[in-house]
Amino acid sequence: MGAARSLLLEEGPQAVTLKAVAARINRTHANLLHHFGSAAGLQLALANYLATAICDEMEEATRFLPSRDLDVRKLVDLVFDTFAAKSGGALACWMVCTGINGALDPILEAVQDLIDRSLPEGTSSAAAEERRELTYSLVLMALGKSMMGDELTGSLGVDDDAARRHGGDMLTFASARMAAS
Repeated sequence: MGAARSLLLEEGPQAVTLKAVAARINRTHANLLHHFGSAAGLQLALANYLATAICDEMEEATRFLPSRDLDVRKLVDLVFDTFAAKSGGALACWMVCTGINGALDPILEAVQDLIDRSLPEGTSSAAAEERRELTYSLVLMALGKSMMGDELTGSLGVDDDAARRHGGDMLTFASARMAAS
């Protein structure tokens, strides 16, 4: 999968073909066809590999933290850094653009777990819905920043840290509201 990931980052999605990956790892097209079944099978395997790698990075960053010990700024930085590091945002967008249903689900679940661990407990369906909306908003912000952040900050003349600050403010406000309920 490393060869497929490298091709994706270096040359774009159109370069991730059975033939190109086979050439990178000194195998034949037939070997990869036998292993993956088709180009779509290769793309699905790559999407699963990328989702696992992104989730593993988040898990590694938080594995020594006890529950409820991840402050809002650390959470926001972790999510933004995960999508920025090693082109995580570009890879996540590629997974969605390939049309592989559920490709981002493991990543969303990992972020949801971080939010659930960090915010005050709430058992109502409204609290659960708000947590999902926070996950949605934070992931959109982090993906947007990783894909277009430099372009937008330059065009709009805003601080490069603006999206992170607003993500932190959003979670801080929600946390205070949940604690008061």
